[in-house]
Amino acid sequence: MASISTVFSNSSPFLSQPLTKSRKSDSFAVTTVSFQTTSRVRGGRNTLRVKAGLIDPDGGKLVELVVSEPRRREKKHEAADLPRLRLTTIDLQWMHVLSEGWASPLRGFMRESEFLQTLHFNSLRLDDGSVVNMSVPIVLAIDDEQKALIGESKRVALFDSDDNPIAILSDVEIFKHPKEERIARTWGTTARGLPYVEEVITNAGNWLIGGDLEVLEPIKYNDGLDRFRLSPSELRKELEKRGADAVFAFQLRNPVHNGHALLMTDTRRRLLEMGYKNPILLLHPLGGFTKADDVPLSWRMKQHEKVLEDGVLDPKTTVVSIFPSPMLYAGPTEVQWHAKARINAGANFYIVGRDPAGMGHPVEKRDLYDADHGKKVLSMAPGLERLNILPFRVAAYDKTQGKMAFFDPSRAQDFLFISGTKMRGLAKNKESPPDGFMCPGGWKVLVDYYDSLTLTGNNRLQEKVPV
Repeated sequence: MASISTVFSNSSPFLSQPLTKSRKSDSFAVTTVSFQTTSRVRGGRNTLRVKAGLIDPDGGKLVELVVSEPRRREKKHEAADLPRLRLTTIDLQWMHVLSEGWASPLRGFMRESEFLQTLHFNSLRLDDGSVVNMSVPIVLAIDDEQKALIGESKRVALFDSDDNPIAILSDVEIFKHPKEERIARTWGTTARGLPYVEEVITNAGNWLIGGDLEVLEPIKYNDGLDRFRLSPSELRKELEKRGADAVFAFQLRNPVHNGHALLMTDTRRRLLEMGYKNPILLLHPLGGFTKADDVPLSWRMKQHEKVLEDGVLDPKTTVVSIFPSPMLYAGPTEVQWHAKARINAGANFYIVGRDPAGMGHPVEKRDLYDADHGKKVLSMAPGLERLNILPFRVAAYDKTQGKMAFFDPSRAQDFLFISGTKMRGLAKNKESPPDGFMCPGGWKVLVDYYDSLTLTGNNRLQEKVPV
């Protein structure tokens, strides 16, 4: 059996060492696979035994905060008599994240102790002394007027923009919103122009309110995509139904090209070589806030469906679902959140590539983060020891083969690197990429998207697209 250092990378320190204890699923037989890895973090060479099956959620139990159906009418009546806060679209996305347990074991918007642990340690210490990863603040900002309205009340009702009651926040705690410290510690800079900061934090209130959430009913968007929004609980049921003995997650916010597909199919092949019988891919596009020049979710989902229809990825071994989180573009800090959330959905392998969750510096002409720091941080992050981190092998367009292939430095002149910027430029100009870069159906979706922007005169299309 191959060692994981030779299977996934020429160097192995980017693999977090999984704990030997793992949950047994009642739905299928659990097998054990042994392999060796070398870790610079802990030193020496270790033989590890990995339980094949779905990994336990953080804290041991998946947190689900949606009120049971028989109690919803009663809770809505209670909400009508409480001080009210109106949620923004992004607030609602974070409440969606919390309600389904993506941030388990959090039970609501962060109180001050949780907020400070997140900012300073990228983790939370539980009552039993164990540590779970939590690298990004999940908080709710309020202004002076809202704080005065709440007064001494320990319960607050949360409403959407249409004035519908959405949740009750109980045992509330209000504390100062240290915006500069939050921005500096999350993004590593306070430079102007960070998309999430400009959208969410700059003009937010000077206070944060935390507490326990009771969400009055499941969050739905009614945009034709709700069928893809599987909660961690629903994903676990689907993965068990398929008999998954390993789950490898791929986080993305861009259209899937054949280089991405190569990485995913090669990962499954190598997991099979390690001894797993039925590794399942969780193709998990981000569904919350993204910056203006990213392709909107509805178009990305349409493109992903074409990738499956064209057989680039196997529908039998792929689960496509939307991850409801907003995108922060916070590099090594945010990639920990992306990995941690997938543990709660049942993934025990996580694929990480160059500059995950990164972006260009908003002021200077350079990347905001070191391209290798994301995968390095994941290998050392507290609370992610149970998750196997799989670094990308670099894929590029091989001109000699006419397809995407793993880059071979010995014949670098044969490879063409097609950046996201170049891909978007080709699509905008209705130019075709090299054959084998993306499946034809998927490329047509991308061209149609940019064509629709030209027709409407918008920088980003607002109307929904049937999927």
